Amino acid sequence: MPLRPRKAFLTCAAAISLGLAATVTTAVPAHGVEGPAPDPRNAQAMRDMATAIRVTAKYVDERQALKDGYVPHGTECMTNPFGVGTMGYHYVKQANWGSTDPAKPTALLYSTEKDENGRRKLQTVEWMSTDRDQDLKTTDDRPSMFGLPFDGPMPGHWTGMPKHYDLHMWAYEDNPAGRFHNWNPALTCPKTSTPAPHPH
Repeated sequence: MPLRPRKAFLTCAAAISLGLAATVTTAVPAHGVEGPAPDPRNAQAMRDMATAIRVTAKYVDERQALKDGYVPHGTECMTNPFGVGTMGYHYVKQANWGSTDPAKPTALLYSTEKDENGRRKLQTVEWMSTDRDQDLKTTDDRPSMFGLPFDGPMPGHWTGMPKHYDLHMWAYEDNPAGRFHNWNPALTCPKTSTPAPHPH
């Protein structure tokens, strides 16, 4: 099969797979995005999800993420302060802050474990956007992607990080709480890790 038709086929297959996965409903723990999964009949949402996976697939190699400007943010694995699940390690590209482009995620989240070459495994893709008025009680500027609202607003998670909204997509690791839930209850951080400094 020529390269271009093969690429189109793979993109379509990914979109169909995402659509089927989105129809599965799961129980979702508190303190996360508890809205519905993207509607599989929403063609734009399916295309955007396929784009996000296609563009970020190269970042399964942690070295490529570093080369493209994703910087490890802190040394702590982010664990849920409410006691359920983890996110792993954040690698942030500041130039993509505020993006709602599926091809330009703000952050890539990597595993706590490393492979035999000392590299972490890509698990999650995340988009982040500043809360315009920095007031946690107002939500008139809440972004959305894939037909879903971002979570938040919430305080920053590290020094200098503003109050913000975010949306996670567990594209490379199964999350029993749901593909778009913040925390993965099946994963844990190393025992030396501390909970996230602010509720997520």
